[in-house]
Amino acid sequence: MAASMRTRPVVGVTASARGGRWMWWANQLAVWRAGGRARRITAEDPGPPGGVDALLVGGGDDIDADLYGLDLRLGLRIDKQRDRLELDQLERAHARSLPILGVCRGAQILNVFRGGTLHPDIYEAYGSLPPQRTLLARKRITIVEDSRLYRVMGLRRCRVNSLHHQSIDQLGQDLRAVARDKYRIVQGVDCETGQFVLGVQWHPEFVPLNSHHQALYQALVAAA
Repeated sequence: MAASMRTRPVVGVTASARGGRWMWWANQLAVWRAGGRARRITAEDPGPPGGVDALLVGGGDDIDADLYGLDLRLGLRIDKQRDRLELDQLERAHARSLPILGVCRGAQILNVFRGGTLHPDIYEAYGSLPPQRTLLARKRITIVEDSRLYRVMGLRRCRVNSLHHQSIDQLGQDLRAVARDKYRIVQGVDCETGQFVLGVQWHPEFVPLNSHHQALYQALVAAA
């Protein structure tokens, strides 16, 4: 068992210092099933520098709009310490060419890290949008065939869950939109330079029985 643990790639998983334990547990299980070993990274416990083989930027609170040049919206739950932590972790991962997977909030801050912007509220940005929040995989998305996301998941169309009210607006450097829903909201991004960088707007950790969603974790661990 000890030898098996040592041979598993270590995947750093960013999380809120307080709360969000259910997301951490689900990601931890998904990483383990994919052959990796998850290490929780928070603003209170960032861990030793260079201590991971891959980075998974997890879901959680909204991102401070000041980071992408907009005014702070009242009523939004933000975590500035986590914002700083994740931007630092992304910088470290980029410098070491580590594989990166961003989940929901993680896809958004990946875009901000690369100089992109967000829609602070999709209901304002996309007009008469019906309610989007669902833990079940009910929302239909379309994936670009010429993309890493398509090669990983093996699907052009699939159903995903939806827990977000922010979304990617202007794309960051070297990122491209490779999945959208019927309202044209960006649901997936990847990196045009060939580095393993993927961002998905949904939560694959909450679809543990679907092999196409779990393939995201397998690809991340394999790239590590």
